[in-house]
Amino acid sequence: MKFPVSLDKPLVIFDIEATGLSVRSDRIIELAAIRIEPDGTRTEKCWLLNPTIPIPIETTAIHGITDDIVKDCPTFREKALEILMFFGEADLGGFAAGHFDIPILVEEFARVGMSFDADGRRVLDAQKIFHAREPRDLTAAVKYYCGHGHEDAHGAEADTRATLEVLIGQFEKYEDLPRSMDALDRMFNPIDPFNADRRGLLRWVNGKLVVNFGKKKGMELEELAKNEKNFLKWIVKGDF
Repeated sequence: MKFPVSLDKPLVIFDIEATGLSVRSDRIIELAAIRIEPDGTRTEKCWLLNPTIPIPIETTAIHGITDDIVKDCPTFREKALEILMFFGEADLGGFAAGHFDIPILVEEFARVGMSFDADGRRVLDAQKIFHAREPRDLTAAVKYYCGHGHEDAHGAEADTRATLEVLIGQFEKYEDLPRSMDALDRMFNPIDPFNADRRGLLRWVNGKLVVNFGKKKGMELEELAKNEKNFLKWIVKGDF
């Protein structure tokens, strides 16, 4: 299948299975990725990792990966450089990647002392296109855009291949979608120039950095540092 977007740099479409849904405290178990070069060349990789913490039974019920399966697998630390080199400076693609996959990947790299600059990359998210046109989940997206079922849902490798197939189906269906990463990134990932981060959790207001969520929304960080240090500690310890 020819990829329908004109790429000016590599694009890595990826999916992650983890021990849970906490970006800060959970760990990656499986990372599958497809790297697409501007000339259309594709390279697939899948890493099964030992998370170094127990996998909850309720999580295993979703993706089928047990402690016994990964006990002899390498850790993220052991594979971090290989993963970082595979991603390189590529743009990112996935299904709801901005909600979990990208943040936990950034967190895992930070945990081993390596930097992964996600904010500097454009993101092509199949879920955002899907929800903008047909609000459902990945399994429904495969059926709707590709005309068949998604039997191996919640496996990183199968979900990654399904996401790629859905993206191609979306561009076949919606001929008015832009065909460049720049235009797509602007359309589905608009960035407010006053946001200090991509999600807008912190904003610049009158030259001051302020909190843009929760009970302290609108308060300056400078003021919080003086009078509400516990709130800042909560931010540092939370999944932000």
